Amino acid sequence: ALQMHGGYGFIKDYPVERFYRDARVFTIYEGTSEIQRIVISNHILKDKRRP
Repeated sequence: ALQMHGGYGFIKDYPVERFYRDARVFTIYEGTSEIQRIVISNHILKDKRRP
């Protein structure tokens, strides 16, 4: 959002700022992307190990 909209991504008068802020909150709430990759890969590998 910030790369496409530049400074407008920081101004609270524009919806893009809220979208970016909400997306950041979900990233923090859900954990870092690295942790999410580990959780997903462990889940996939666990399913493949079952007979």
